[in-house]
Formats: sequence, structure tokens, C-alpha cells
Amino acid sequence: MMIRAGKREEVLTSESMWMCTSCYNCVVRCPRELPITHIMHGLANYAHRLGIAHKQNPTRRFATIFWNNIAKSGRVNELELSVRLYFMDGIVKGIKTGLAMLPVGLGMLKTKRLDPMGLVSHHGCKGKADIHKMLKKANELEDKRKGYA
Repeated sequence: MMIRAGKREEVLTSESMWMCTSCYNCVVRCPRELPITHIMHGLANYAHRLGIAHKQNPTRRFATIFWNNIAKSGRVNELELSVRLYFMDGIVKGIKTGLAMLPVGLGMLKTKRLDPMGLVSHHGCKGKADIHKMLKKANELEDKRKGYA
């Protein structure tokens, strides 16, 4: 409704779009079949490109850390992701969070979802080079669109 009311600045500086968890519940339940999740992500990306997105928003920070993690090898390295997330607000907070999440970490170790040696994620996924080619091409297209190339 804020978009329709022309409240551009209020929409783009809002925290709402960063709270979307991409569960697609809204899309499934929308009687008008609006792609609400896509709209939220589009608004977040637009605010980021304009430089008006809140840099300290935890969801945005998570998304950036997650994207950088997965773009590197084509799969998530849970250990690296966890360490970066836990320590993004400093060493004391990281240690406290790590200790609080210890049961989860032990459960991940037990089910082999956490690779403390980094062996699985170090090698990445099959086709990692292709993923890097796609990302490079997407960046080139984005730069061209922005007029950098």
C-alpha cells in the first residue's frame, strides 16, 4: 500500500523487506497471486543499490555473509558461515553466541552437517567453475547496465 501511495523513501528505508525469510507463505496465500517474496527481495536489492539500505540490519548482514560464502565454492561451508555470523559483532559477542549454540554445533557434527576440517566445502561442488563463470557474467551485465563497462 505504501508503494501505491507513492511513499518511495519510506518504503526503501523500511526494515520490512529485510525481515522476509523467503518462506513464500505470503505468495501461496495471496488471493491476488502477487509474488510478494520477489517484491521484498527486489526492494531490498534496489535499496542496497541506491545505498540507502541500513548497513547494520542483521538480515542484510546475514544475506551478505551467506552470499559470499556460497559464491566462493558453490555450496555452504557451515563452519565458516557460523564463525562469520557469530563474530560479526565482535569477539565477546562471538564467544557468547558460540557457547550458546554449542548444542546445535554438536548436533551438526553428529549428523555430519558440520565439517570442522573444511574438507567438503573446501572442494566446493561439482561445476564450481561454471558457477563462477555465471557470476562473472552476471556482474559484467550489471556493470554494463550501470554504465561501468
